[in-house]
Amino acid sequence: MKKIVVRSYAKINVCLDITGKRADGYHLLDMVMLPLELHDSLLIEETPRAIDNYITLDEFSMGDSQYNTVSLVVDYLNKVHPLNTKFKIDMHKVIPMKAGLGGGSSNAAFVLKAINDYKKLNLTEAEMHKIAVKIGADVAFFVKNKPARCTGIGDKVEPINIKNDYFVLLVKPELGCSTKEVYNLCDKEQNWPHGNVDTVVKALEEGDDDLLASSMFNVLEASSIKLVPEIQTIKDELKELGFKIVMMTGSGSAVFALSTDKKLIKLGAKKLENKYNVIVTKVIK
Repeated sequence: MKKIVVRSYAKINVCLDITGKRADGYHLLDMVMLPLELHDSLLIEETPRAIDNYITLDEFSMGDSQYNTVSLVVDYLNKVHPLNTKFKIDMHKVIPMKAGLGGGSSNAAFVLKAINDYKKLNLTEAEMHKIAVKIGADVAFFVKNKPARCTGIGDKVEPINIKNDYFVLLVKPELGCSTKEVYNLCDKEQNWPHGNVDTVVKALEEGDDDLLASSMFNVLEASSIKLVPEIQTIKDELKELGFKIVMMTGSGSAVFALSTDKKLIKLGAKKLENKYNVIVTKVIK
Protein backbone atom coordinates (compact mmCIF):
# COMPACT_ATOMS: atom_id res chain seq x y z
CA MET A 1 0.00 0.00 0.00
CA LYS A 2 1.31 3.46 -0.84
CA LYS A 3 2.13 5.97 1.89
CA ILE A 4 1.53 9.70 1.57
CA VAL A 5 3.07 12.52 3.57
CA VAL A 6 0.88 15.54 4.21
CA ARG A 7 1.85 18.95 5.58
CA SER A 8 -0.57 20.28 8.18
CA TYR A 9 -0.11 24.05 8.59
CA ALA A 10 -0.43 26.36 11.60
CA LYS A 11 -2.29 29.69 11.82
CA ILE A 12 -2.24 32.96 13.72
CA ASN A 13 -5.06 35.34 14.58
CA VAL A 14 -4.30 38.97 13.80
CA CYS A 15 -7.75 39.80 15.14
CA LEU A 16 -10.18 38.00 17.45
CA ASP A 17 -13.45 39.52 18.61
CA ILE A 18 -16.35 37.94 20.50
CA THR A 19 -19.67 39.24 19.18
CA GLY A 20 -22.01 37.11 21.28
CA LYS A 21 -22.78 33.67 22.63
CA ARG A 22 -25.21 31.03 21.40
CA ALA A 23 -27.65 29.13 23.60
CA ASP A 24 -25.51 25.99 23.16
CA GLY A 25 -22.50 27.74 24.69
CA TYR A 26 -20.55 28.40 21.49
CA HIS A 27 -19.12 31.90 21.23
CA LEU A 28 -19.87 33.97 18.14
CA LEU A 29 -16.61 35.28 16.74
CA ASP A 30 -15.21 37.72 14.22
CA MET A 31 -11.61 36.81 13.43
CA VAL A 32 -8.88 37.38 10.88
CA MET A 33 -6.62 34.36 10.49
CA LEU A 34 -3.44 33.87 8.49
CA PRO A 35 -1.95 30.46 7.64
CA LEU A 36 1.74 29.88 8.31
CA GLU A 37 4.45 27.82 6.63
CA LEU A 38 5.05 26.16 10.02
CA HIS A 39 3.59 22.67 9.79
CA ASP A 40 3.24 19.21 11.28
CA SER A 41 3.92 16.21 9.03
CA LEU A 42 1.36 13.43 8.73
CA LEU A 43 2.29 10.02 7.31
CA ILE A 44 -0.87 8.30 6.09
CA GLU A 45 -1.13 4.74 4.83
CA GLU A 46 -3.96 2.33 4.20
CA THR A 47 -4.20 -0.78 6.42
CA PRO A 48 -7.19 -2.71 4.98
CA ARG A 49 -6.66 -5.78 7.18
CA ALA A 50 -6.59 -3.78 10.42
CA ILE A 51 -9.49 -3.92 12.86
CA ASP A 52 -9.40 -0.18 13.57
CA ASN A 53 -7.65 3.02 12.57
CA TYR A 54 -4.28 3.50 14.27
CA ILE A 55 -3.17 7.05 15.02
CA THR A 56 0.16 7.82 16.68
CA LEU A 57 1.75 10.98 18.04
CA ASP A 58 5.47 11.54 18.57
CA GLU A 59 4.84 14.04 21.39
CA PHE A 60 3.44 12.38 24.49
CA SER A 61 2.73 15.61 26.38
CA MET A 62 -0.07 16.50 24.02
CA GLY A 63 -2.76 14.30 25.46
CA ASP A 64 -5.68 13.15 23.32
CA SER A 65 -6.73 16.36 21.53
CA GLN A 66 -5.00 15.69 18.22
CA TYR A 67 -5.89 12.03 18.27
CA ASN A 68 -9.53 12.86 18.87
CA THR A 69 -9.95 15.38 16.05
CA VAL A 70 -8.18 13.19 13.50
CA SER A 71 -10.05 10.08 14.64
CA LEU A 72 -13.36 11.93 14.38
CA VAL A 73 -12.62 12.87 10.76
CA VAL A 74 -11.79 9.31 9.72
CA ASP A 75 -14.81 7.88 11.56
CA TYR A 76 -17.17 10.47 10.09
CA LEU A 77 -15.88 9.91 6.55
CA ASN A 78 -16.35 6.19 6.97
CA LYS A 79 -20.00 6.71 7.92
CA VAL A 80 -20.98 8.96 5.02
CA HIS A 81 -18.59 7.52 2.42
CA PRO A 82 -17.82 3.90 3.37
CA LEU A 83 -14.06 3.59 2.87
CA ASN A 84 -13.90 -0.21 3.27
CA THR A 85 -10.46 0.16 4.78
CA LYS A 86 -8.59 1.43 7.83
CA PHE A 87 -5.73 3.91 8.09
CA LYS A 88 -2.51 4.20 10.01
CA ILE A 89 -1.68 7.87 10.60
CA ASP A 90 1.68 8.82 12.14
CA MET A 91 1.74 12.44 13.29
CA HIS A 92 5.08 14.23 13.60
CA LYS A 93 4.30 17.28 15.71
CA VAL A 94 6.11 20.59 15.28
CA ILE A 95 3.28 23.07 15.94
CA PRO A 96 3.32 23.80 19.70
CA MET A 97 0.29 22.71 21.70
CA LYS A 98 -1.88 25.01 23.86
CA ALA A 99 -0.42 27.90 21.91
CA GLY A 100 -3.35 29.25 19.86
CA LEU A 101 -1.77 28.03 16.61
CA GLY A 102 -4.56 25.65 15.56
CA GLY A 103 -2.56 22.41 15.45
CA GLY A 104 -5.43 20.04 16.26
CA SER A 105 -7.88 21.69 13.87
CA SER A 106 -5.26 21.76 11.14
CA ASN A 107 -4.46 18.06 11.55
CA ALA A 108 -8.15 17.20 11.19
CA ALA A 109 -8.61 19.34 8.05
CA PHE A 110 -5.53 18.06 6.27
CA VAL A 111 -6.37 14.41 7.04
CA LEU A 112 -9.82 15.08 5.60
CA LYS A 113 -8.34 16.54 2.40
CA ALA A 114 -5.71 13.80 2.13
CA ILE A 115 -8.20 10.92 2.42
CA ASN A 116 -10.49 12.66 -0.07
CA ASP A 117 -7.61 12.62 -2.58
CA TYR A 118 -6.25 9.21 -1.54
CA LYS A 119 -9.57 7.40 -1.91
CA LYS A 120 -10.81 9.56 -4.82
CA LEU A 121 -13.99 10.49 -2.95
CA ASN A 122 -14.39 13.55 -5.18
CA LEU A 123 -15.72 15.68 -2.33
CA THR A 124 -15.96 19.34 -3.30
CA GLU A 125 -14.44 22.05 -1.12
CA ALA A 126 -17.97 22.98 -0.02
CA GLU A 127 -18.69 19.38 1.01
CA MET A 128 -15.42 19.16 2.94
CA HIS A 129 -16.27 22.46 4.61
CA LYS A 130 -19.56 20.98 5.88
CA ILE A 131 -17.72 17.98 7.31
CA ALA A 132 -15.06 20.23 8.85
CA VAL A 133 -17.67 22.28 10.73
CA LYS A 134 -19.04 19.08 12.30
CA ILE A 135 -15.56 18.24 13.63
CA GLY A 136 -14.66 21.68 15.00
CA ALA A 137 -15.15 25.35 14.17
CA ASP A 138 -11.52 26.18 13.29
CA VAL A 139 -11.24 23.09 11.09
CA ALA A 140 -13.19 24.91 8.36
CA PHE A 141 -10.50 27.59 8.01
CA PHE A 142 -7.87 24.99 7.14
CA VAL A 143 -9.94 23.50 4.30
CA LYS A 144 -9.07 26.61 2.27
CA ASN A 145 -5.88 27.42 4.22
CA LYS A 146 -5.77 31.00 2.92
CA PRO A 147 -5.87 34.36 4.73
CA ALA A 148 -9.48 34.82 5.77
CA ARG A 149 -12.04 36.59 7.91
CA CYS A 150 -13.93 33.97 9.90
CA THR A 151 -17.29 34.66 11.54
CA GLY A 152 -20.12 32.72 13.17
CA ILE A 153 -18.45 30.15 15.43
CA GLY A 154 -15.50 30.32 13.04
CA ASP A 155 -17.31 28.28 10.41
CA LYS A 156 -18.01 31.11 7.93
CA VAL A 157 -14.79 31.67 6.02
CA GLU A 158 -14.30 34.63 3.69
CA PRO A 159 -10.86 34.76 2.01
CA ILE A 160 -9.03 38.10 2.00
CA ASN A 161 -6.00 39.37 0.10
CA ILE A 162 -2.95 40.59 1.95
CA LYS A 163 -0.37 42.85 0.30
CA ASN A 164 2.82 42.36 2.31
CA ASP A 165 5.04 39.32 2.56
CA TYR A 166 5.30 38.79 6.31
CA PHE A 167 7.93 36.87 8.19
CA VAL A 168 6.73 35.66 11.57
CA LEU A 169 8.48 35.25 14.90
CA LEU A 170 6.55 32.97 17.23
CA VAL A 171 7.45 33.03 20.91
CA LYS A 172 5.80 30.64 23.38
CA PRO A 173 6.35 30.49 27.13
CA GLU A 174 6.70 27.10 28.79
CA LEU A 175 3.13 27.18 30.06
CA GLY A 176 0.31 26.77 27.57
CA CYS A 177 -3.30 27.98 27.75
CA SER A 178 -6.42 25.85 27.95
CA THR A 179 -8.91 27.27 25.45
CA LYS A 180 -11.80 26.33 27.73
CA GLU A 181 -10.25 28.05 30.76
CA VAL A 182 -9.50 31.21 28.78
CA TYR A 183 -13.04 31.52 27.41
CA ASN A 184 -14.55 30.80 30.84
CA LEU A 185 -12.46 33.54 32.44
CA CYS A 186 -13.30 35.93 29.60
CA ASP A 187 -17.02 35.23 30.13
CA LYS A 188 -16.70 36.07 33.83
CA GLU A 189 -14.90 39.32 33.11
CA GLN A 190 -17.46 40.53 30.54
CA ASN A 191 -15.03 43.33 29.73
CA TRP A 192 -14.10 42.72 26.14
CA PRO A 193 -11.97 45.39 24.41
CA HIS A 194 -13.77 45.39 21.07
CA GLY A 195 -12.06 46.83 18.00
CA ASN A 196 -12.83 47.30 14.33
CA VAL A 197 -12.23 44.14 12.30
CA ASP A 198 -12.89 46.00 9.03
CA THR A 199 -9.90 48.24 9.78
CA VAL A 200 -7.66 45.22 10.37
CA VAL A 201 -8.70 43.76 6.99
CA LYS A 202 -8.10 47.14 5.31
CA ALA A 203 -4.61 47.37 6.82
CA LEU A 204 -3.70 43.90 5.53
CA GLU A 205 -5.11 44.54 2.06
CA GLU A 206 -3.32 47.89 1.74
CA GLY A 207 -0.07 46.79 3.40
CA ASP A 208 -0.35 49.53 6.02
CA ASP A 209 1.71 48.18 8.93
CA ASP A 210 1.15 51.22 11.15
CA LEU A 211 -2.61 50.84 10.76
CA LEU A 212 -2.37 47.09 11.40
CA ALA A 213 -0.30 47.61 14.56
CA SER A 214 -2.78 50.15 15.94
CA SER A 215 -5.99 48.33 14.98
CA MET A 216 -5.43 44.62 15.61
CA PHE A 217 -6.79 43.20 18.87
CA ASN A 218 -7.58 39.97 20.68
CA VAL A 219 -10.38 39.99 23.27
CA LEU A 220 -8.96 36.85 24.90
CA GLU A 221 -5.54 38.33 25.55
CA ALA A 222 -6.28 39.89 28.96
CA SER A 223 -7.78 36.63 30.28
CA SER A 224 -4.86 34.56 28.96
CA ILE A 225 -2.34 36.93 30.55
CA LYS A 226 -4.06 36.43 33.92
CA LEU A 227 -3.51 32.68 33.52
CA VAL A 228 0.00 32.98 32.03
CA PRO A 229 1.53 36.39 32.94
CA GLU A 230 4.62 35.61 30.88
CA ILE A 231 2.57 36.39 27.75
CA GLN A 232 2.72 40.09 28.65
CA THR A 233 6.45 39.84 29.36
CA ILE A 234 7.04 38.39 25.89
CA LYS A 235 4.95 41.11 24.26
CA ASP A 236 6.97 43.79 26.05
CA GLU A 237 10.28 42.17 25.08
CA LEU A 238 9.29 41.95 21.42
CA LYS A 239 8.33 45.61 21.35
CA GLU A 240 11.61 46.55 23.01
CA LEU A 241 13.39 44.70 20.19
CA GLY A 242 11.73 46.99 17.66
CA PHE A 243 8.65 45.05 16.56
CA LYS A 244 5.46 47.06 16.01
CA ILE A 245 3.04 44.28 15.07
CA VAL A 246 2.89 42.14 18.22
CA MET A 247 -0.03 40.17 19.67
CA MET A 248 -1.05 36.89 21.27
CA THR A 249 -2.64 34.43 18.85
CA GLY A 250 -5.94 32.65 19.54
CA SER A 251 -6.37 31.76 23.20
CA GLY A 252 -2.60 31.70 23.68
CA SER A 253 -0.05 31.23 24.97
CA ALA A 254 2.05 31.91 21.84
CA VAL A 255 2.82 35.53 20.93
CA PHE A 256 3.74 36.55 17.39
CA ALA A 257 5.59 39.43 15.78
CA LEU A 258 5.08 40.20 12.09
CA SER A 259 7.61 42.02 9.94
CA THR A 260 8.67 42.31 6.32
CA ASP A 261 12.25 42.61 7.65
CA LYS A 262 13.70 39.10 7.78
CA LYS A 263 16.88 40.31 9.51
CA LEU A 264 14.86 41.83 12.36
CA ILE A 265 12.93 38.57 12.76
CA LYS A 266 16.14 36.53 12.92
CA LEU A 267 17.71 38.97 15.37
CA GLY A 268 14.64 38.75 17.61
CA ALA A 269 14.76 34.96 17.50
CA LYS A 270 18.42 34.93 18.51
CA LYS A 271 17.75 37.26 21.44
CA LEU A 272 14.89 35.17 22.83
CA GLU A 273 15.74 31.58 21.90
CA ASN A 274 17.44 30.80 25.23
CA LYS A 275 14.38 31.85 27.24
CA TYR A 276 11.38 30.61 25.26
CA ASN A 277 10.23 28.24 22.54
CA VAL A 278 11.02 30.34 19.47
CA ILE A 279 10.05 29.59 15.85
CA VAL A 280 10.71 31.62 12.68
CA THR A 281 8.22 31.09 9.87
CA LYS A 282 6.30 32.98 7.19
CA VAL A 283 2.69 33.83 6.32
CA ILE A 284 1.16 31.89 3.43
CA LYS A 285 -0.57 34.39 1.12
